[in-house]
Order: sequence, then C-alpha cells, then structure tokens
Amino acid sequence: MSRTSLLYFTSALLCSFCCALAPSGPWDAFNYAPLTRTVKPRYIHAVYGTVEGAQSLVQDSTTTSATISGNGSYVVLDFGVEVGGLISLDIVNSTSSSAFSLSFTESPVFISPTESDDSSRTVSTENSDGVESVPAPLAIGTFTQPPGLLRGGFRYLTIVSNADDALSIANVVLNITFEPNMGENLRDYTGYFYAKDTGSQDADFLTKIWYGGAYTVQTNIIGSNTARQPAGPTPGWANNASGGPVDGPILVDGAKRDRNVWPGDMGISSHTRQVSVSDLLPLQNSLRVMFSTQNPATGALNYSGPPINGQGSDTYISWSLIGLYNYYLYSGDLDTVQTLWTNYTKAVAFLESQVDESGLMNVTEAWSNDWGRVGGTGHNSAANALLYQTLITAAELAKAAGNDALAQTYNNNATSVKTSFNKLLWDAEAGMYRDNETTTMHPEDANSIAIVYNLTQTPEQNTQISEGLTNFWTDIGPITPELADTIIPFIGGLEVQAHFIAGNGIRALDLIRREWGYIHYTNLSVHSTFLEGFTANGSLGYRGAAGYDYDDSYTSHSHGWSTGPTPALSFYVVGLQVTSPQGATWRVAPVLSGLSAAEGGYETPLGWFGVKWSVDGDSMTVSISTPEGTTGTVVLPGSGSVQVDGAGLGDGEVTLSGGIHTLVQKL
Repeated sequence: MSRTSLLYFTSALLCSFCCALAPSGPWDAFNYAPLTRTVKPRYIHAVYGTVEGAQSLVQDSTTTSATISGNGSYVVLDFGVEVGGLISLDIVNSTSSSAFSLSFTESPVFISPTESDDSSRTVSTENSDGVESVPAPLAIGTFTQPPGLLRGGFRYLTIVSNADDALSIANVVLNITFEPNMGENLRDYTGYFYAKDTGSQDADFLTKIWYGGAYTVQTNIIGSNTARQPAGPTPGWANNASGGPVDGPILVDGAKRDRNVWPGDMGISSHTRQVSVSDLLPLQNSLRVMFSTQNPATGALNYSGPPINGQGSDTYISWSLIGLYNYYLYSGDLDTVQTLWTNYTKAVAFLESQVDESGLMNVTEAWSNDWGRVGGTGHNSAANALLYQTLITAAELAKAAGNDALAQTYNNNATSVKTSFNKLLWDAEAGMYRDNETTTMHPEDANSIAIVYNLTQTPEQNTQISEGLTNFWTDIGPITPELADTIIPFIGGLEVQAHFIAGNGIRALDLIRREWGYIHYTNLSVHSTFLEGFTANGSLGYRGAAGYDYDDSYTSHSHGWSTGPTPALSFYVVGLQVTSPQGATWRVAPVLSGLSAAEGGYETPLGWFGVKWSVDGDSMTVSISTPEGTTGTVVLPGSGSVQVDGAGLGDGEVTLSGGIHTLVQKL
C-alpha cells in the first residue's frame, strides 16, 4: 500500500467519527447535484420571434435583462441537468397589457410555447398540463410561482410573451425544492464510487452512471406536502397534495410524476440512497406511509401511497415488507420495526393466506397489479420469488424483535416456498424459470429476482439463467417478454445484480453500457438522471399493459426505480456490502468485471466503510477501511493465498476485525 493510499484510508476512517461526507477526489467532477439550492439556467436552448438580450438570463451573464416583444415570441432556457422547484424572475419593464407564460419539459422533444410535458394527465386526456399563465397587469418586481405549481422535474423552461407589447425580464432563478432536509449544498454525499471503464468509449462512464443514479434519487425526495394531485386542473398541474400522514421528506417514484410513494420503486431506490446519502429519514417516512394504508380487516397494504392509493398488488405488498428489512439493515432502527410490527405481521399473514396446496401463492386477478407487466396471476414466479424474500427477511426481523419461534416459522415457510418454486416453475430444458406452470414464457423479472434473492438451488442454475437472460438483449437493453416492445430499467437493474451474483461481472457491465449508456447519452433525455422506461426502438414511452399506454411526454426522466446500477457498482464492483444492521458485520467480495481498479464506500450509523482495489499484472491489492468494533469477511476473486497486512497468509476467504487492512493476492 502506498503512503498516499494509507493516508487516504486513515483519513476516511477518522472521518467516520468526525464528519458525514465522502472523501473528495476526481469523482466529484461527476456529481450532478448543484452546489446551491438557487440555480440559474446554463444555456439558451432556442429563441423564437423577437427576443433581445436573451443571454442575460443565463448564469455568468454580464448583461442585465432580456426583452421579449410580440405575442408568441419566446426563449427556451436550459438548466443543463434535471432540476425541480419554483421559478422566480424579475419583471423589469412592462405595459398594462403585458403577460407571459411558463412551460416546462424534461425532454427537448416536447419543448413548446403552448404545452408542458405531461405530469398529471389521465389516460383519456392528452397533454393536460398546458402552461402556467401569468396575466396582465404585471407588477414590477419579483414574480415567484405559487407553491402548488412547483415543477418537480424538468430541464428546459420556456418563457413566452402573450401580448404584443415588449416585456423586459431579468434574474431567472430556480429555487430547488427536492431533498428538503439536506441543506444548501446538495452535493454533500456520504458515499462515492470511482472506476475507469476501459470497456467503454468514455472511461468515466461507470462513475457518471453511479452519480446519475444518486442524483436521480435525490430529485425523488420531496416534502410530504408536495405530492402530485392525480386530478389537477385541466389544463394545469398541482403538486400540493399530501403524500401520507407523516411530516418531512418522503422517497417517491419520480421527480415529475407520480410524486407518490411506490414501494416497488423503493426496492431499488432505497439501496441507491444508502450508498450515496446515508440520511434514511425519507425511507423511514415512506415505509410509515405504506403501513398506514393497511386494511384492518385483511392486513393488505396499498400498492401506492396517497393520494393515488392504488389497491390490489401482492408483489408491491412484498416490496413494502422487504423495504422495512432493508431500512433496518442500514439504519439499525429497531424502534421503527417494533412500532410497525403488528401491521407488518398482519401483512405477511395476508400474503401467506394465498398459498395453496402447491406450496406457492396463487395470485388472483384482483391482486396482480405490478410494475406494468402483463400476466401476473396464478402461481406467478415473480410474486412467489418476492414472497420468498419476504419470509426470509421476516425471519430476520422477528429474530431482532425477540420472537425466535416466529422467526423459525417464517424460515420454515420460506424453505417450503423455495422447494415448491423449483419443483413447479423450473424449466430444465430452457435453464430458466417459467412465468407460471401453464406458460412457456420465461420472464426477465422473475428470473432476475430468483438469483438476487437466492431462489436457485445450484450455481449451475445461476449460470444458466444469466445466459438465458441475454436472449432478451438488444443494443439498448433487454426487451422484457412480460411487457412486449418495452425496456424497463427497474427490471434491468435487478438483472444487472443477477449477472454479478452469477459470477458474470463482464456481462453485468455490458448490460449497464447498453441500457444505461442509451439512457445517459440519448438526446431524447436529460443526460443526468434516468428514464422510467422506453420502447424497443429507443423512443419514449411505456406501453404494453392496459392502463399504461400514455402519451410519450408522460414518461418520467428521473425515476428512482431505474437506478439499479448505482448500488450494484458499490456492492459488486467495489464489492462492499453490510450483512447485519448498520454494518456490525460486513463482506468485501469484489467482482473484477474486466476493470483494473475501483474504489468507493458509504456510511452507516457505525461509521465509514471504504474499499479500494487494483490489479497489477497477476497481483491484486485491496485496501479496506471499516469502523472499529465491526467484523467482516473478505473473499477475493483469485485462487491464490492472501497476504494480510504484510504478514500472515490466508486462503481465499479471510475474516477481519474493523480497522484499516491491506490484502494482496496472486490471481
């Protein structure tokens, strides 16, 4: 270990006791979050009609104001990345008839002086958002959007003159409203990632993707009183609904829409949050929201929070239950678990009540709502894979709550589900799981989840599934057989994890380069945060299931469920995972994946966890910094013996106490 590396890791360890920020380094250049909550547009994207001095409206301008003359003239301002909040601007000069309007869009495709992109529509009403009109007469001074008209996610702002008379404006500013508890500097991350990607034309691609996921989730953290009204004014929008019976921040699905708690999305975004920003209050609040929706008679939970309050999804009930375990794993907050325990066990019982003589849950049509896929009824493999993980994690929570007998019951039931799952749904000829026993379709979601949550019984099954999933691939990502013509990064993120777990790290990075490479670089999107989904030809849209055939501008460009690569890069490329609450125990097992080096880390309430590794010829060096008092296992990818701290030798798996350690292995 070089003296520089030793100093770095010593500083990181000390930082865990005195600060809450990730160490600084070259990775900071790829952080998309702004330094301040008050931001100005970066560029002039376009002007139409008569607009003088437009350049004065962007950052670092040396001029004072812009003048828009003529009804229908407009200027399009570009903030450079996805942003969200309330616009203010100064009215410098106007007449009694001067008026203007504001329109917003994430994608440049939908820039229009008469329409914003779609955040609040119903299926039967297209382009319902329209514009925010500011009528005459205009008062000289500062105009600020009303709080209810905040725009949760956009990159482009269009300012349109609605009168023939000249209108002079200045100081166009966005006051960011997302991540409300963080403070002024939204770049204050407690985690980081850095790797040079020699397999991509852009060597910084993987680092950009990690930070893109982290920033996406930041834009999805909103005040609980700023959820989207599902039936706002037409045209128009309103983001002043209650997101549930909690005060403070909640973690929702998207910046622009739906701005509601969706527990399936949190199945990805909660991990992204942990590895980037360790403040888990939004996750705690969102879980409280979901458990507050419980039907007291049946124990069922809604599949989305207020005000949408969707009902009828076994899979999303599972995601809420799994989510409580994830929160406990990272936070160690047993008080919240105990507060929700009665609700939790009733919800588990509701799911188990649907298990029939096959040993699997039989999903009825009434409980088949999911992420938009078709099917989902019967002995659905995705639903039962999630049921298995629900029971495994329920056993862990029961043990933490002091109920060992219930923990044993949950474990026994999980074992039964796993046995039946493999007996009924494994297709040995295809080397994949079927959607249910009556179909030959092998879904992307269930096969990915089966590996991620350990439903497989042999390493050979993992290998077969990993190979079989590539049958769905295109140059821009997998087309899910369970939702035709559609590429869904929510499921793609689970597939990325599955390839890593199966030992195919090169394949996992290949998938990230295809799917998230398209998301990041396409000129249809925002080059900073991640698309909800898209079609097989790369166009915007989310189609295939009844009720999901929305107009293309409705697609979200900052959607937490699409951030799977961010935790996957931390958990598998860096190789760092906590294995018990707060990281009292941990595991370091880097997957080389064709890279020559990687580093990163994140924080829990116990302190800082960091890993840095590099390969030089046939030798791998790994430096680890973890809090004192913890213990962990290190599994290195080579077959040779391991030298620990320049002294004794170990085999390929080494147990270490917390602190700073250096390991060297011949590959």
